Amino acid sequence: MPYSPPLRDIDFALNHVANLKEISQLEGYGHADPETISDLLEEAGRFFSEVIAPLNRSGDIEGSRLVDGKVVTPEGFKDAYSKFVEAGWPGAHMSEEWGGGGLPYLVGLVIQEFSKSANMAFSLCPMLTQGGIEALIELGTTEQHDTFLEKLVTGEWTGTMDLTEPEAGSDVGALRTRAEPQEDGTYRLFGQKIFITWGDQDFTENVVHLVLARTPDSPPGTTGISMFIVPRNLVDEDGNPGEENDLRVVSLEHKLGIHASPTCVMSFGDRGDGALGYVLGGEGDGMKNMFIMMNAARIGVGIEGLAIGEGAYQKALQFTRERKQGRLPGQPATESVAIIEHPDVRRMLLTMKSYNEAMRRLLYVVAQGVDLERHDPDESTRRAAGQRVALLTPIAKAWCTDLGVEQASLGIQIHGGMGYIEETGAAQYFRDSRIAPIYEGTNGIQAIDLLMRKLPMGNGAVMTALCDEIAATIKELQGHTDLNATRLNMEDGLEALRLGTEHLLSVMGNHPSQALAGATPYLGLAGNVIGGWLMARSALVAKDLIESNGPDAWMASKITTGRFYCEQLMPKAFGLLDGVRGGDELLFAIPTDSLD
Repeated sequence: MPYSPPLRDIDFALNHVANLKEISQLEGYGHADPETISDLLEEAGRFFSEVIAPLNRSGDIEGSRLVDGKVVTPEGFKDAYSKFVEAGWPGAHMSEEWGGGGLPYLVGLVIQEFSKSANMAFSLCPMLTQGGIEALIELGTTEQHDTFLEKLVTGEWTGTMDLTEPEAGSDVGALRTRAEPQEDGTYRLFGQKIFITWGDQDFTENVVHLVLARTPDSPPGTTGISMFIVPRNLVDEDGNPGEENDLRVVSLEHKLGIHASPTCVMSFGDRGDGALGYVLGGEGDGMKNMFIMMNAARIGVGIEGLAIGEGAYQKALQFTRERKQGRLPGQPATESVAIIEHPDVRRMLLTMKSYNEAMRRLLYVVAQGVDLERHDPDESTRRAAGQRVALLTPIAKAWCTDLGVEQASLGIQIHGGMGYIEETGAAQYFRDSRIAPIYEGTNGIQAIDLLMRKLPMGNGAVMTALCDEIAATIKELQGHTDLNATRLNMEDGLEALRLGTEHLLSVMGNHPSQALAGATPYLGLAGNVIGGWLMARSALVAKDLIESNGPDAWMASKITTGRFYCEQLMPKAFGLLDGVRGGDELLFAIPTDSLD
């Protein structure tokens, strides 16, 4: 079954949770009214379902290859990318100044969802390009803008991030790639990078690498790192790609999933000249620059959790309608029913559907905040939105990608033994999903970021303000007797979140190891409760719309998924509080040499 974008739920989440109408009233977004965006997304959904999705399975089977030092992508990918660029999707939410579509970031994130659900391996190429664009816009010189931005925004060229080295994974400060300054202000780079997603391809005339490296005599650690623009092909005076730079793809990694996406080992300076590069943002600014790219990429990776969950759900749902096995109580032994009629299968389907809706709402709320931070005329609103985005980004990245793996696993379980067989395609979602909790800072690092950098903002005021909003929704639930169980579970969840927050803030200063031991449980607790809040809000909106417009079975399903989430899924969060407050004693109670 081809991927079918869930347009009605997307429309619901955009307009009733993320408030697209408010975003469309910001300066420069007058053309992005809800009706126009609905039509645009219908067309985008059609493109990704008809052009990109059919390549998902074939691309997984064929994979990208390295032939005579050049990456060869699976059959159909080059043509599909050309159509992707021609349709204008790469830079849909980028500035019109550089050839983009000028749409809100919120809308761009929906387009990313389509792309990733249709074909995660394909989607990684434009996602990484967008991270590079963000860094270039903020930090690049006028000359760098003129040389690279329009080509990247339109998708005529692609971009990638070259950060990781064999001895410097998450510890970026240990990297060894060196950049030697030249008399003309350029640099020559020497070194090796690994795990470079879409480090090369046969789609475009150029690939722009953003490379972390050290200049001579730079201090050790992260303070000595700089970022450099290193094009695959040198750019001539007319802005056209010319001779090849001194960099090459050494090999492609053999991966668990995303086989169509070439993950490259890159070498710089093998010919002896060094790869020509241009410093971005000044020497020593590499880590700051990296986080500009990372923050954009982390939201994009969070979308991968949702996208995988949606794809796995659609495949599982189709299978349950077609697969006949077993009978219902009281049925004759000679009869069988489609497995969708069995309660346990329904439980798994509703779990997948409810988690997908919760993830979609969380990610869209984060994107809404990005647009407010960038474009709202009121300074205090921009500041508050930026702080909310900062708080929610590690949650959205880690919680959603962990759920993506869980969703893909449930999809296999629904298929039974057939799910474990590659030919059904269910296993691909599981294999593809597993990289997302590792990408752009592992989920453990996201939890540390939430604990050490985001939670202390304003001495916890940003999280407190969010908890107060959750409390306001709980108050709204009081007038709905059919949502009593939802309300009671929301109250328990909010109390657990407040208690966990208070504990971590109280021990962080004097007992950081104890706080760090609770970081991952805390992130899971926060994600689960915030997801419940957004699902409860959805249920309330659906009730109001039914009351205003009359019975609507689809709208009633939003009440059901909201209830199911809050009443059967969110209670898992309460059990995480003990882990948040448990400290580090048990983690280190077994001596290191006794962990055999």
